Amino acid sequence: MHPTKNDLPLKTRTAVCAVLSELAIDAVDLFTQIKQAHWNVKGPNFIALHELFDKIAEESEEWGDELAERIMQLGGTALGTARVVAKGTTLPEYPAKAVRGLEHVEAVSTVLAAFGKRVRAGIDRCAALGDADSADICTEVSRGVDQQLWFVESHSRRFA
Repeated sequence: MHPTKNDLPLKTRTAVCAVLSELAIDAVDLFTQIKQAHWNVKGPNFIALHELFDKIAEESEEWGDELAERIMQLGGTALGTARVVAKGTTLPEYPAKAVRGLEHVEAVSTVLAAFGKRVRAGIDRCAALGDADSADICTEVSRGVDQQLWFVESHSRRFA
């Protein structure tokens, strides 16, 4: 941990940084998976999904940035290289052979839901550790994930 005048105890900052690091790694993986969908989607809803996936990728990059910046504020080190992310992500693997719009809708909604679940657990973990600010950042991310999940699920087979 790096020195800081942040008044949270070192033990708290260290534990919260571990929680946030897990989420930041997942956020970077989420970003790359959404870009996979953005680049490869095809079909009658191409432009709508292409643009939606690009917007979600931008959002996921911001979520990762928020989490990483909080790690730095607490005196931690934010890790996000491709190797670190590949080794540490908890998200399901993106189906590389997905092509059709609905295949990407299913894959993107699955990975968004998995990330949302992890972030909600992060809210509880940060709160239990006594860091309301980090819990609040996780809450903000969670709201964003839920909104994007809603947008994607609106394109699902259930409504086709």
